[in-house]
Amino acid sequence: MEVLLIRHGKTAGNIAKRYIGMTDEPLCDEGIAHARLSGIDTGTASLYVSPLKRALETALIKFPNAQMTVCADLREMDFGDFEGRNAADMEHDDVYTKWVESNCMLRCPNGEQMDEFSDRICRAFDIIVRDAIDNGEERLVIVAHGGTIMSILGRYGKPEQHYYEWYVDNCCGYRAQLDESAWPTAPALIQCEKFETLY
Repeated sequence: MEVLLIRHGKTAGNIAKRYIGMTDEPLCDEGIAHARLSGIDTGTASLYVSPLKRALETALIKFPNAQMTVCADLREMDFGDFEGRNAADMEHDDVYTKWVESNCMLRCPNGEQMDEFSDRICRAFDIIVRDAIDNGEERLVIVAHGGTIMSILGRYGKPEQHYYEWYVDNCCGYRAQLDESAWPTAPALIQCEKFETLY
C-alpha cells in the first residue's frame, strides 16, 4: 500500500513562527496559493484529515474530489500555555527555556507531553491503516500537521530516524510503502521519500 503524509499549508502563525498546535487558524493567502501551486490531485477518492481548519482547507484544495474522513486524533500537539507565542515572546520564560532544553520532551504547561502526543497520533494511524487494509485500499492519504507526520515516521519510518529528522515544510510530505501482511506484527513504513509537490 502506498501512504502519503502531507502537512497543511501556511498560516499567519506559521509565518510568525508561533506555536499554533491547537490554535485553529485558517490558511493565509500565501498558504492557499502554495497549496494550489504544489499540486492538485483530482483522482484520489478518499483521505483522512485532521479536524483543524488549516488541514481541512489544504485537503479541499489539493484533493477536491476526495471524500474526507475527519480524525480528531490526527490534530497537532497541544502546546498549552505556549500556544500563540513564539520563541522571542518567551525569551525570558524559565518554564519555556526548560521545555526547550529537554528537547521539548517535558509537558507543555496546560498542554500535552511529547510521548502522550506521539502515542495519540500513532494509535489513530494504526486504526486508519488497519481499516484501509480491511477495505482493500491500495493508497492511503493523510493531510495533517508537521507533528503528526514526525510522530508517525518517528515510530514506523524505516530506516529509523529521530522525530525531528522527519520534519517537512508546509504543503510538503512523505510518500512511503507498507506491507499489509506484515503490519499487524511488524508495522513499518519503508521507502520513505520526501516530496515538495504532489507530482
